[in-house]
Amino acid sequence: MNRRTINAVVLLGVISLASILIVQLVWVRKTLEMQEKNIAIQAKEDSSNLKSFSENTIIALKSVLDEIQRTSKDSLDTYGNVRQVNNNQFTVDFSEELQPFYLETLLKKEFYNQNIHQDFIYGIYDCFVDTILLSNMIHYSKDKAYITTKNKPSEISTESLNLKKDGHYFTVFFPYFTAKSIEPAVFISPWIYISPLSSFWLIFFGFSLAIIIRQKRLSEVKTDFINNMTHELKTPISTISLSSEMLMRIDLNEDPEKIRKYAGIIYKENKRLENQVERVLNVAKLDKDKVVLNKENFDVHELLAEVKENFEFNQLNQGGKIELNCAAENYKIQADPVHLTNVVYNLLDNAVKYCITTPQIVLNTQNEKNHLVIDISDNGIGMKREDLKQIFEKFYRVPTGNIHNVKGFGLGLYYVKLIMDAHEGKIEVKSAVNKGTTFAIYLPIS
Repeated sequence: MNRRTINAVVLLGVISLASILIVQLVWVRKTLEMQEKNIAIQAKEDSSNLKSFSENTIIALKSVLDEIQRTSKDSLDTYGNVRQVNNNQFTVDFSEELQPFYLETLLKKEFYNQNIHQDFIYGIYDCFVDTILLSNMIHYSKDKAYITTKNKPSEISTESLNLKKDGHYFTVFFPYFTAKSIEPAVFISPWIYISPLSSFWLIFFGFSLAIIIRQKRLSEVKTDFINNMTHELKTPISTISLSSEMLMRIDLNEDPEKIRKYAGIIYKENKRLENQVERVLNVAKLDKDKVVLNKENFDVHELLAEVKENFEFNQLNQGGKIELNCAAENYKIQADPVHLTNVVYNLLDNAVKYCITTPQIVLNTQNEKNHLVIDISDNGIGMKREDLKQIFEKFYRVPTGNIHNVKGFGLGLYYVKLIMDAHEGKIEVKSAVNKGTTFAIYLPIS
C-alpha cells in the first residue's frame, strides 16, 4: 500500500469520523428534545393520574358511606363527610359504631369497582373511648384482588396519620401510593438503540485505521532496513570485486607488494561482510530463542576502563575524547560480561556515528536504590521526541531519506534492549536535537 493510498484512506477516515460525530450530536439533541417533551407529558399525566385517583377514591368512599347508612337506616345528610387529608390519606365521618371486618369488606369491593389497585390500611376512631384501631396491610394482587396480610408497615403509626380526635370516623391510608405508581405510559426513544451501534462502528473503524497506520510504519521500516542492508553488503562486495579484478591483472612475478595489498583488502572486506551477516543472524537467533546469560560477579568500573581504552584506540583516531567518572560505591554485579560489553560498545559506537563534530563522550556511574546506573552522554545530532518511542524496535532507524552516511541495520539498540530485559534491568534515553543524547542503563545489584 503506497503513501498516496494511505493518505486517501486516512482522509476518508477523518471525513467518516467527522460525519459520524455530527450524526451522533444530532441524535443526542433529538433524544434530549424527546426526553424534555416526555418529561412534560409525564408531569401532565402524573397530575391527571393524581386527580383521577383522588376522584375515584372519593367516589368509592362515598359508596361505602352510603352502604353503611343504608344498612343502619341512617338518613342524615352525608355531604362533606368524605375528605382528602393529603395525596394518599382520606377520612370519612359517620355516626354509628362500625365493625372492622364489615368496613374492610366494603372498602375492598368499592376500590375494586373503581379500579383502585393500591395497597392500603384503614383505621376506625371512636371518640367515646378515644382510641383508634389500625388494620393490617391489605395488599392488592392482580390474581387474587385484595388480600389481608399479617403485617403492618413499621413506619406507620397513629401519630403519622394526622388523625383528629372528635366524632366517629374512619380513615384510609395508601402507604405506597405515588402518581407514577398508577402505571404511566413509558416512552423510549428509538435513538437510544442506534447510538450504541454507531459507537461500535466508530470504535471498529478507529481500530482498523490504527492497524493500517501501523502496517504502513512497519512497511517503511522494512523498506529502510532492506535499503540499509543492501548498501552495507554492496560496499564490501564491490571492494572485493574490484580488488580481485586488480589481482587478476597483476603479473604474479612482479610487484608482490601490490598483490599483498589487494589480498589484504579482500581479506578485510570479507571479514567485514562476514561480521555484518553474523550480526543479523545473531539478532535473529536471540529473537527466536530466549537469551542465555552466563552471569559472573565482576567489576563494572574495570570493564568500563577497558572499554574506554579499546574504544579510544580503535574509534577515536580522528580525534575526540571519552571521559570516565566512576562515582558508584557499589559497582560489582552479577551479569554476563560479554553481552554487557557489547551493550556499552553499541552505545559508544552510536555516539561516534551520530556526531557531526568532534565526539565528546562522558561515562558516569552512580548507585540509585538497588541499581547500578551507567550514564552515557554525547554531543551528537540528537533525536526528536517521536523517534525516542521507536528507537528500541527491531530494524528501526531514525529516517534520513536516501542518505546512507550512517551505516547500520537498526539492530543495535534492539539488541541493547533485549539484553537489558534479560538482566531484569532497564534503559532510558533523553535527547534533544543538535544537543546530544544520554542513555541511562539500570542494572540490579544482587
